[in-house]
Amino acid sequence: MMGYISAAIVPLMFFGIILFGFIKRVKIFESFVLGAKDGLETSFRILPSLVALLTAITMFRASGALGIMTDFLSPVLELVRFPKELAPLAFMRPISGSGSLAIVKDILSNYGPDSFQGRVASIMMGSTETTFYTLAIYFGCVNVKDTRYTVKAALLADLVAMLTSVYITRLFFY
Repeated sequence: MMGYISAAIVPLMFFGIILFGFIKRVKIFESFVLGAKDGLETSFRILPSLVALLTAITMFRASGALGIMTDFLSPVLELVRFPKELAPLAFMRPISGSGSLAIVKDILSNYGPDSFQGRVASIMMGSTETTFYTLAIYFGCVNVKDTRYTVKAALLADLVAMLTSVYITRLFFY
C-alpha cells in the first residue's frame, strides 16, 4: 500500500499545482516559460562565479596545497583531538561538495565505513555546508557585494559542526 502512495505523491502535487493555477486563473504555461527564462538568466549571471570557484578548487587540490596545509596544522589538530586523516575533508567541505565527496570516498575506502574516520566523515558531510559555493550562488544571483558577517558566521558554524562530529562519534561509538 505504501508503494502506491509514495508513487502517487509527485503526480498528485503536479496535478494540485495545475488545479490551483486554474482556480486562481493563472496563465500556467506562460508562467512556466517566464520562470524558465528567469532561471536561465540567473544561471548565466552566476556562471562566472562558479567557474572561478571550480577553477580555484581544482588548482588548490592539484597543487598539493591541501596536503601542505594539513601537515602545517597537524599540531593544532592533535591538540583538539581532531584526526589528521579528516583534515583534508574539513578544509575542502566549505569550498566544494564534489571535492569533499571525493575525499570521503577515499576515507571510506582506506578506513572503512564503520571506522572512526568513516563515521566522523559521514557525520561531517551531513552536518556541514559547502559555504563558499552556496554564498557564490546566492550572493552572485542577487549581486550582493558586501557579505558583512555571513562568511565568518557560516565558517564558524562549519567549524563547530566539524568539531562536534568528532565529539559525537567518540561519545556514541567509542
